[in-house]
Amino acid sequence: MTSRRSATYKHRSVTELRVLIWLALPIIAAQMAHTLLGFVDTAMAGRVSALDLAAVALGNSFWVPTFLFLTGVLMIITSKVAANNGSGHNERSGALVRQGAWLGVIIGILCCAFLFSVEPILHWMDVPPDLTAITMGYLKGVALGFPAVALYQALRGLSDGLSQTKPTMLIGFLGLALNVPANYILVYGKLGFPAMGAVGCGIATALVMWFMLGCMLVYLKRSSLYNACRLFERFDWPRWQDQRHLLGLGLPIGIALFAETSMFCLIALLIGGLGAVVVASHQVALNFSSLTFMVPFSLGLAITVRVGHNLGLNGARAGLFAAKMGLGVALLFAFIAAAIMYGFADWIPLLYTNDQAVIGLAAQLFIYAAIYQFSDAIQVACAGALRGYQDTRLPMLLTLIAYWLIGLPSGYVLGLTDLLGPARGPAGFWQGLIIGLSAAAVFLGLRLAFVGAKRKRTHPYGVAGKIQ
Repeated sequence: MTSRRSATYKHRSVTELRVLIWLALPIIAAQMAHTLLGFVDTAMAGRVSALDLAAVALGNSFWVPTFLFLTGVLMIITSKVAANNGSGHNERSGALVRQGAWLGVIIGILCCAFLFSVEPILHWMDVPPDLTAITMGYLKGVALGFPAVALYQALRGLSDGLSQTKPTMLIGFLGLALNVPANYILVYGKLGFPAMGAVGCGIATALVMWFMLGCMLVYLKRSSLYNACRLFERFDWPRWQDQRHLLGLGLPIGIALFAETSMFCLIALLIGGLGAVVVASHQVALNFSSLTFMVPFSLGLAITVRVGHNLGLNGARAGLFAAKMGLGVALLFAFIAAAIMYGFADWIPLLYTNDQAVIGLAAQLFIYAAIYQFSDAIQVACAGALRGYQDTRLPMLLTLIAYWLIGLPSGYVLGLTDLLGPARGPAGFWQGLIIGLSAAAVFLGLRLAFVGAKRKRTHPYGVAGKIQ
């Protein structure tokens, strides 16, 4: 009997791992494609002038966190579609996504308005007038694509929630393929267009966002995989009750993602007075660690789908099993990423610069980046699982406490003050990141254990409501 149970558990584990990994791989590829969009903008703007390069870098610090906030709010659609799919009620997802599309359009317009109005913040930051002008041109160009990318994210929630993640990957690479020639034409002034520099990068990014929306609409309309959801069956006006429900669950996710990304941006501003070498070293370590973060972030999205699907299909025991397997995969990747960063800390900076001072300091920061890979992987995996449970409000509060009341103050004290010994500069801030991410990992891990145990105790074989 024991051997039979062991064999059954092994079979379940292998099956869940295989499904999770094959679900996550296209999401990882899609996220990498999106990250490469920023790389293309940076590389092409840098060939125009240092001013255009600075404008793109500064503009990214505004629109990327805003984009992640928007993405986070709409992630709840993926969770709900996955639960409907697991329970065999795909016909409910059409009406859900139609309401989610309205929510996406509204949030996209609001984000667009925000990006159009950040000029006073640039003045408050004492950004030079010539740099402010180019940055605002770049941001306004990108902002024009936000209504489209918001609607795209809502529709993507349907595809991802049905475990159909390959379309997102393919559309992401099509967008990247369009971004390169669009940048070339608009940045350098080809085919009769004026050379617009960084502003052209922004317009090209907006064009890619609208193109990706068009691709997703065509795919959902023509593919028979989505017929059961009845997305295009009728037209629905926004219903306040549904909008409030989706926003109530999705807004905490968006705020949590924004809090984490904006913390990194604020650190860059706080160390700005420590010199160009310090800022450059921080940027090198941050850029590479951000690339590796795309893997656990994408894995977290896949965990959301698997937990939601298993909850709808087999109940709370299956949902908790999927969460545990996802956490194991996240920790395995963290070990690999940490080993690479630690073992090649002196070599990775060479991908970015030949400045020996920058290389030396960046190599030190990579040691800290290697350490926080584990806590970062845990908190991302737990957050993904909690989204699958549609538990979002308390995790938001826990992450805000971890990042803004524990991590950032710790980094400030260690990096810029003498309260706990000599000021450690950027190393102090990265030590603060370790503290903050570790706190988030502990908080979210405990919350997941509580939610999983409560759901398993009250509804072990079926879904009933959500944890408040």
